[in-house]
Amino acid sequence: MAFDYKKEYKDFYAPKNKPSIITVPAMNYIAVRGEGDPNAEEGDYKKSIELLYAVAYTLKMSKKSCRQIEGFFDYVVPPLEGFWWQEDTEGIDYGRKQDFKWISVIRLPDFITREDFEWAVGEAERKKKIDPSKIEFLEYDEGLCVQCMHIGPYDEEPATVELMHEFMESQGYTLDITDKRMHHEIYLSDARKTVPEKLRTVIRHPIKKV
Repeated sequence: MAFDYKKEYKDFYAPKNKPSIITVPAMNYIAVRGEGDPNAEEGDYKKSIELLYAVAYTLKMSKKSCRQIEGFFDYVVPPLEGFWWQEDTEGIDYGRKQDFKWISVIRLPDFITREDFEWAVGEAERKKKIDPSKIEFLEYDEGLCVQCMHIGPYDEEPATVELMHEFMESQGYTLDITDKRMHHEIYLSDARKTVPEKLRTVIRHPIKKV
């Protein structure tokens, strides 16, 4: 049976719908950076997702290629995630989607090296005719965070964020969003197939002790 990160690491991918404190270890990702409204039909965001999955599935299917990755085991491609921010804004203003800047990511299994990643980008470019110029190997050490499962439409996330901030303050922490530590979302539902009221999204914010 394929290794499923969502099931094996429930602390990271299946928190309860009430806030909790967690320390997230360093992870490697396939990443694409961009900006603008993620809902724009022909926008960069939707194109970035296509690029991520092109590389992610090239790596997953490498077992059937000439590239035999050391330590490889069969796995389910981890969920889509995103780091979000807006210039000169504390937190996130959901009313200004056109001002979003983001890094769309998919987690890489630990056995995937930078060389394996570069091979997959080249294969995806050759076989799927993608433009690889925006695809990067991202190392991200998230560290201490407050997180919560948000159930419902993305536009209703501020209510969950408010609960998270109230909880962290009650536990002696303060928000630590910087240009290196960002608002983080993990998408556990396929928005194309799930009604907004049932969307499941992990929201995570970096924090530090007061």
